[in-house]
Amino acid sequence: MQVYRVGGVVRDKLLGIKSKDIDWVVTGSTPEEMISDGYRPIGKDFPVFLHPESKQEYALARTERKISKGYAGFNFNTDPEITIEQDLARRDLTINAIAQDEQGNIIDPFNGQQDVKDRVLRHVSDAFVEDPVRVLRVARFAARFHSLGFSIAKETKQLIKQIADSGELNALVAERVWVEMDKALAESDPQVFFTSLRECEVLSTLFPEIDNLFGIPQTAKYHPEVDTGIHVMMVLKKTAELNFDNEIRFAALTHDLGKANTPGNILPSHHGHEQRGVKLTRQFCKKWRVPKATTELALLTCEFHTHIHRVYELKPSTLLKLFKQTDCFRRPERFTKMTNACIADVRGRTSFENEPYPQAAYAVRLVEKLNALDLSPVLNSGIKGKELGQEIYNFRLQYLKSIIEKIPE
Repeated sequence: MQVYRVGGVVRDKLLGIKSKDIDWVVTGSTPEEMISDGYRPIGKDFPVFLHPESKQEYALARTERKISKGYAGFNFNTDPEITIEQDLARRDLTINAIAQDEQGNIIDPFNGQQDVKDRVLRHVSDAFVEDPVRVLRVARFAARFHSLGFSIAKETKQLIKQIADSGELNALVAERVWVEMDKALAESDPQVFFTSLRECEVLSTLFPEIDNLFGIPQTAKYHPEVDTGIHVMMVLKKTAELNFDNEIRFAALTHDLGKANTPGNILPSHHGHEQRGVKLTRQFCKKWRVPKATTELALLTCEFHTHIHRVYELKPSTLLKLFKQTDCFRRPERFTKMTNACIADVRGRTSFENEPYPQAAYAVRLVEKLNALDLSPVLNSGIKGKELGQEIYNFRLQYLKSIIEKIPE
C-alpha cells in the first residue's frame, strides 16, 4: 500500500499558495483492506474513503474507460496493480496531474511542474475530450489563476472546440454545470470563466444568453466601453472586487440579459430591456436549476436595477410600489443585496470604476426607516380586511413623504 498527495495540494504548494483541500490516492490496496484498516467508504461511483482520524478523503488509484456520453459515462477500474502514473493519466490538466509520495518525492509524468512555471493550463491527454465537464473546469481554473498569469494552451482550446463540435456538451447535466459556474463565480476573476469559454468558441453553445450580449452597442456617453458583453464582464469583476457574495455576482451576470433582444431600430438605447431580461433570466435559471434564492435575487435585480439608479427621481408612490414589489418589508436583506448589484452595475463601466453611488445607501435607508415604522395606530384602529391593507399603505405613504424631505441626496 502506497499513499500519495495528489492534484490541487501539490499544485498549490508549487505555486506558493494555500490549498483548501488535501486529496490522497492509494495504490496497492483494495476496498476490503481499506475498510479493515478503519477507513469509512463514502464513494458512490468509485472507492473513496474517509481517514479514520483526519477524515480526509482517500481514493483508490483508478483508470477509467468511456462507455457512453456525458459526465457519468465512464467505467472505472480500481485494481491494486494500477500505478500512480496510470491514475494521474486520467486527470484533466497537467498542473493537476502531479503527485507526491510520503517521502516527499514528486511524481510528474506529464511535465506539470513546467506548466506551473510557464503558467499554462494544458490537457493531460486526448482523453480530455471524453468528459464535457472538463470544459467548464478549465474555464474555472482560468478564472482562479488569472491573476497569476495563467492562460489556456492553444492545443487545449482546440480540443475544447472539438468537444463542442462532437455534441458532448449537450450531455452535460444541469446540476454539474451549476456546480462549476457557482465555483467560478466565487473566484477573484469570475468574468474570466465566461471570457475563456468565449475564446474557446463554446460560450454560444453553453450560455447563449451571455454570448449574445457581446457586440450589442450601448450609448457611449453612459457606457464608454460600448459593448454590452464587455460591460457585463466588468460588472461581474466589480462584484468580486467588492467581495460580494455569489447571489449578488449571479445577479450582476444576468441583470442586462434583455439588452441582447433590444430591437435594432432603437439601438444603442435599450428601453424596456428590464422586462425582456426577466424572461431570459427565468429561462436561464430554470435550465441550469439555479437555487431559488439566487434566482429570486437575479429576477428582482433584472427588473428593478434601473429603478434604484433613478431612486432620487421617483415619486413617493412609485417608491412605495417598488418596495412592495421587491418584498422589502419581509426581505430587507435581499433588497440590500439588489442595491449592491446596482453598485457593481454603475461602477462596471470604463472611467466610472470609482463612481459615487449614494442611491444604494439612500434606498436601503428608506427601507430601514419604513420597516422601523410603528404601525400600531393603524393596526389598533379596528379596521379589517382590504381596508386595513389600504390604510397601512396610506400610513406608509404619508410617512415616506415626510422622510424623503428630511434625507438629503
